[in-house]
Amino acid sequence: MKEPIDFQILKKDGKPAFAVVPYDEFLALMKNRPEDVYLPDEVVKKHVIEETSLLRAWREYRGLTQAQVASRLGISQSALAQMEKPEANPRSSSIKKLAKIYEVTPGQLQP
Repeated sequence: MKEPIDFQILKKDGKPAFAVVPYDEFLALMKNRPEDVYLPDEVVKKHVIEETSLLRAWREYRGLTQAQVASRLGISQSALAQMEKPEANPRSSSIKKLAKIYEVTPGQLQP
C-alpha cells in the first residue's frame, strides 16, 4: 500500500487555494504522470464529429494519402485502410512507425 502524501493546504479568504507538498514527493508525482497528449482542433473534429479513427485524422491533417503512408510503412494501401478503421486495433509497432511518419507521439494516435 502507498504511503499517504504529506501535504499542507494554504487558504485564501478562508477557502483552499494551494496544496503544498514536499519537493521530493512532487518530483515523484511528476515522474509517474502519464504522457502529455495534445491534439490539434482539426484532428479532434475529424475524430469526434466525423467519427474517423485518429490514424486517419492525423494522416489527413498531415496532407498524406493512404498510398503515401502505406509506401513508407512497406505495406499495401488496403492494409493501411484496415488499420484506419475506427474499430481496428493496430499493433503497437505499427503505431510507433505511424507516429514517426506523422511526427507525433504514439499516445496521440490512440484514443
